[in-house]
Formats: sequence, structure tokens, C-alpha cells
Amino acid sequence: MNKIILTTLNARYIHSSLGLRYLHANMAELQQQTRLIEFNISTRAIDIAESLLAQNAAIIGFGVYIWNIHQTTEVIQLIKRISPEITIIIGGPEVSYEYEQELIFTEADYLIPGQADTAFSNLCREILLQRNPLQKVINPAPVNLSEIKLPYEYYTDEDIAHRIIYVEASRGCPFKCEFCLSALDKKVFPIELERFLDAMRMLYDRGARHFKFVDRTFNLKLSTSLKIMSFFKDKLNDELFLHFELIPDHLPEQLKTVINQFPENCLQFEIGIQSLDQKVQKRISRRQDNIKTEENILWLTQHSHAHIHADLIIGLPGEDITLFAKGFDQLVKLNPHEIQVGILKRLKGTPVIRHTDDWDMRYNPNPPYNILSTSVIDFMTMQRLTRFSRYWDLIANSGRFTHTLGLILAEQPFENFMLLSDWLYKKTDQTHRIALEKLFSLLHQAIIDVLKRDRKQSEECLLLDFQRSGIKGRPRFMVQSQPKDTCKKQSHQKRQQQHSSNNPIAG
Repeated sequence: MNKIILTTLNARYIHSSLGLRYLHANMAELQQQTRLIEFNISTRAIDIAESLLAQNAAIIGFGVYIWNIHQTTEVIQLIKRISPEITIIIGGPEVSYEYEQELIFTEADYLIPGQADTAFSNLCREILLQRNPLQKVINPAPVNLSEIKLPYEYYTDEDIAHRIIYVEASRGCPFKCEFCLSALDKKVFPIELERFLDAMRMLYDRGARHFKFVDRTFNLKLSTSLKIMSFFKDKLNDELFLHFELIPDHLPEQLKTVINQFPENCLQFEIGIQSLDQKVQKRISRRQDNIKTEENILWLTQHSHAHIHADLIIGLPGEDITLFAKGFDQLVKLNPHEIQVGILKRLKGTPVIRHTDDWDMRYNPNPPYNILSTSVIDFMTMQRLTRFSRYWDLIANSGRFTHTLGLILAEQPFENFMLLSDWLYKKTDQTHRIALEKLFSLLHQAIIDVLKRDRKQSEECLLLDFQRSGIKGRPRFMVQSQPKDTCKKQSHQKRQQQHSSNNPIAG
């Protein structure tokens, strides 16, 4: 009998929960009575409730995140109506701060805010011994990473074969960027390196090839970064794929040397730029050397095979559309493979709330708590920028328009793409579910009629992209028939491989 269930609702099947596996690893003598079950947010709440109730568990622990709080609340409500005797424990970032007024907090029996690696098993032990704590909120003691069990053996063979494997070599962040929950961390806590590498070796030997590091500052300590990179360099093969989050202005020569030894489609670096305006950076407590940042990104794009995913945020306090456009154009010139144009979110507990009155920051009261307007960006403009972000991901970041994108962006990237974005929305009244073949036809019309590009050159670029898209038949925007192209095999690196022949930003 599984007396205890650990569960969460992932955004997609390919994702897996590192946090739940930490809890499972540290259940001690209760582990044999514990089962980990993951769902997707696309599954109906009543079906999830049915599946969980079929386990006849005494305790169910839910991991709650910004993307699943609504569905998780509904699941818990159903369980409590059907089997109120089941003890519900919640935890996770979305219920670790400002939880008092949340319906999910009312419905649950207990809440463990923060790092619950050992606190969850301690609470379950008390409940099963019928020594139920009187307090509803169980504040965990600080976690000593050297004393807890690592979770990696609890990735199943199916996880390894079909899902992203999340790993961490450290916890915490030394920076205080006010839009991020990591701003609340006091410092970085490393996991003993040999212990960590032993776990990575075990995963690799079991067949794991896609490792996503969740460390906020992977390249903070050079000696550790070099050892981890060298560990994987000795295991290079066509399937290996590593994702790291880098501090943008810290790229020593020794690290460059190691990076240079990795082939194409193997490394992905997520680089948080967020803003290139120094006043905005200072306002949100972000320390960043912009000159070094630009030099490092240029080096990575020009002298390495790494796939560069750079982040910008729309809606930061005091950053208007002109300042954002300036930063966007600067970043485009640095030629990263992808620019993730994100919309500011007011995550619970983050210090960015202190700017609410000064900059009239108005947020969506519902998840994902996105910014709706500020004193320098009104609601209508924010809506336009939100659509800009979606179309950018659809066209630029997808890697499907590597020949066409340079033609779109020429000389004035932000202004040109905003024109395109406004036209696309006026034409389609939608930002999602645009069929790829239809998108080609829309771009053909927009590039020629709105951006006033040369017809012959535009059609040549679109045709090249169409031929590598895998769409059968001939493009509607062309008269002549097109040669067929075969679809490539699906892989974790598919999105990165789309960029490999030509960088979409450069065109």
C-alpha cells in the first residue's frame, strides 16, 4: 500500500520534477510506502483526482508552481470533497510566499514553504504516528546539502529515454535581481563536486543524454565549471545535450577554451540580459557589466558552437518602449541564436513589489501575474509588446525562417518587427495556432507590402526556408512547384538544429 503520494502537474510531458525526486530520495524508512506520480496540466482535474484516489493513500503531497496552481487547487478541492480524511500537504514556489489568501491554502491541511527536502518526510512521520502538528504552516529548518540524499536514481528509465533530466550542482544565487525569487537567497550553496559527478556518471551510464542544469549561476566558480565541463567533454557523442545558465559578464579564458572543444548542437547557454539600460539595472538591483556582457556574447556566437539563448524582459520599472527597443536592437546586433522576449511577472515574494507605487506597476491578479501597464507603458502598448513577444518566438526563435529573418530585421530590428507584429495581429486576430504554411503566406505578403522589401529577394529567402520546413507540396505564395524535403528525426536538439545552418538573428 502506498500510504504517501508525491505529485505535481508539469507543464508538458517532457518535463520532470526535480523537487519531488528530492523529497522521494529523503523519505528514509517511509520510502517504501511512498510513490511519485506526475501529471500534465492538460489532463482534466477530475481525472487526476480519480487517479490519485485510486492509490488509497493517507497523505498526498503536491508541488505547486505558477503554471499549475489553478488546476492543483481544483484537484485538491475534488479530493477533499470525496475523501476528506486524506491529508493534503502543499509546497513549492507558488505557495511559499503570500499564501494566506489563496484558496489552495484554505483547502490544504499543511503547507511547507521553502526547501522541504527533509521537512516533508518529518511531517509525514508525525501524521502517520497520529501526532498531527497543531500549526498549519511548517517552516523547515535550513537544508544542509551535504546531509541530504541526491535524487538522481529516482529518474526512471522512461524519464531518461523521453524526458528532460534536471540537475543541480549548487543552490542559491549571489545576485539580488528584484524580479527573481533568487533575490531572496543569501548565498550560493554548492553540492560536493565528486558526489555530484558520481551521480551524473550514473545517469550517463543509464543512458541519460539531455542534462538541464538549474543552477542560477553555473559559471560563478571557475574551478567547478571547468571540472563539470571537462567531465562531459570526455563523454561527447552525437546525442549529448547540456543546458547551462551563465552569468553574462563572467567568461574567463580557461572556460572559453573548454567551451571551444564542444561540437555543434551540444551546448546551450541561457544568458539573462533582462535589460541593457544601466539606470533600469540599478533600479532593480541587477549588477551587470554591459561591455563585458556584449564582448562575451560576441565571442560565444563567433568563436564557439554553443547555442545562445538570451533573455530580455518587457515592463521593468522605468523602462519604456524606447529604452526596451534600444536594448533589443543592441542584443540583435550581438547575434544570439534566440532572444527570449519575456513579460515581467510579479512572482510572489520578490522585491520588485517595492516599485509598484513609484512606477504605477499594475499586474494581472491571476497567474502568471504578468505586468499589464506601468507609468511609462500603457495597457494598449503592453498588449502590442506581448504580441510582439509571441510572434518573435513563432518566427525568429523557432529557427524556421533563418533566411528570411535578416530581411525582416534589416537596419531597424525592433521597429521593423513591431510593424510586422501589428500587421499580423490585424490580419489574423490571433497569436497562436497559425498553421506554418499559412504563416509563410502571411510573411510573403507582409514583407513585400508592409516592409517594402524587394519581391524577388523576399521570395528567394522564403522559398529557401519553405524547402527546409518539411511541408509537402509547393508554397501557396509561389507559382512554380517546389522540391520535397524530408522531415528530420525528432530529438531534444531539434530547435537548436534549426538554427545550425544560419543564425536567424543574422539572417
